[in-house]
Amino acid sequence: MSWNSFARTIIWSLLMSAPWGTTSTPPTLGAQPPGIVVARQRSAHRQYIGSPSIARVGPNSLVASHDFFGPGSSFSVSTIHRSDDNGQSWSQIAKIEDAFWSKLFVHRGALYFLGTTREYGHGVIRRSDDGGHHWTHPVDRKQGLLLGEGEYHCAPMPVIEHRGRLWRAMEDRNPPKDWGKNFRAFVMSVPVDADLLDADQWTISNRVAYNPEWGGTAWLEGNIVRDPQGKLWNLLRNHRTAPEKGCRLAISEDGHSIDFQPESGFVDLPGGSKKFSILWDEVSQMYLALANPCAPQFAARRPDQTRNALALMSSPDLVHWELRTILLYHPDVAVAGFQYPDWLIEGDQLLVLSRTAFPDPFGGPPNPHDANYLTFHRVENFRQRTLADPPLGGYPTHPWMPDLEQQQPRVRK
Repeated sequence: MSWNSFARTIIWSLLMSAPWGTTSTPPTLGAQPPGIVVARQRSAHRQYIGSPSIARVGPNSLVASHDFFGPGSSFSVSTIHRSDDNGQSWSQIAKIEDAFWSKLFVHRGALYFLGTTREYGHGVIRRSDDGGHHWTHPVDRKQGLLLGEGEYHCAPMPVIEHRGRLWRAMEDRNPPKDWGKNFRAFVMSVPVDADLLDADQWTISNRVAYNPEWGGTAWLEGNIVRDPQGKLWNLLRNHRTAPEKGCRLAISEDGHSIDFQPESGFVDLPGGSKKFSILWDEVSQMYLALANPCAPQFAARRPDQTRNALALMSSPDLVHWELRTILLYHPDVAVAGFQYPDWLIEGDQLLVLSRTAFPDPFGGPPNPHDANYLTFHRVENFRQRTLADPPLGGYPTHPWMPDLEQQQPRVRK
C-alpha cells in the first residue's frame, strides 16, 4: 500500500470514530457512493471496474455487466449481475471468460452480449436464453466469432434498430500499437431476422482513421444515431483538449461505407472527450445524452481526466447540445468519477448504471479513471429536472447550480 493510501485509511478510521454531534455531518471520505452498489472492487487488488452495461429482461428484472481492467487483471473477464426487484438488490449470476468492453441488449426475446474477447481482442457476440445465467461461446464464425482478424476496440455503446437492421459502432487498432491514435472507426449491421451469431450475416463498413491535423489525437466509442431526416450517423468521442467536441461520421443506407467531413463533422459537446451515450426520447422528441462536462473551475485539468459530474444533456438535431441537469456530482475532481454510463429510458424515469470512482475506507480509488464501484441509479421525473436541482445522493450542490454560492472545490495536486 502506498503512503498516501495508508494515510487516507488512518485518517478515515480516526474520523469515523470521532463523536459526531446531532447537527454534524460525517466526512465524505469513507461514505457509500450515491445509488445502489451493484459491485465493488478494492483498489489494492489493482483491478478496476469498467464497461458498465444494463438491459431489462422482465417486468421486474434487470441485468447488468462490467469487466475488470488494470495491472492486476487479465483484461478479458466480465461478470453478469441480476436484479429481480427492479434494481433494489443485485447478485452475480455469471462470470464470462474472454469477454471485454461488451454491451448487453435484448432482441426478439434473447439477451445478447456484444464486444471483444479481451483488450484489443477479436469481435464477438454471445446469446443467453435464460436471462443471463448461461451463454453461448464464440468458438467460430457460426457461433459468434464476428471479427477474427486484427485488433478491435469498443465500449458498451447503443445497439439500435433502423430500417430492418441492427446497428453498432466499433473501432479497430491498425497498426496494432498505442492507445487511440491508431483507432479506425467503422460500423457493423445485421438484418433483424438474421442469426446474430453468424458472422456471414453481418455487414462491415470501411474503416476510417483519425487525422491529427484536425486537432486532437483520436476518435472512439461511437454512438449510432438517426437524425431527424432519417439519416444514420456515428457520433464519436473526440480525444482532445478543450473545447470538448464530438465527431459525426455519415453512414450509407446499406451500411457499407462511412465518411467524415472535417469542415462540418465536429460538434461542440460538453463531455465529448470522455465516453458519452445518446438515446432518443420519444416523449420530448429530443436526443438525450449522458456525459461528463467540465466545470469552469476545473478548466486547468485535462478534460478527459475530469469525470466528477454526470450530466443529462439534450439536442433537437445532434448538433446543438444543451446542459439540462446534473445527476451525480462530487467535488473531489482528482479522485471521484461517475463515468461510462449505460442507461434506459422507462416512462418518466432513467435507469443509469455508472462506473463509479468514489473515496472508500481502503485508500481507493487512485484516480477518477480507475473505478472501485459499479452503481445503479434511478432518476425520477427526469424531464422536469433543471440545473437548479441538486445531484442525486448526499452532495447538495454542483458548480452549474444558478444563484447559489458554491463550495470551494477540493483539487488535489
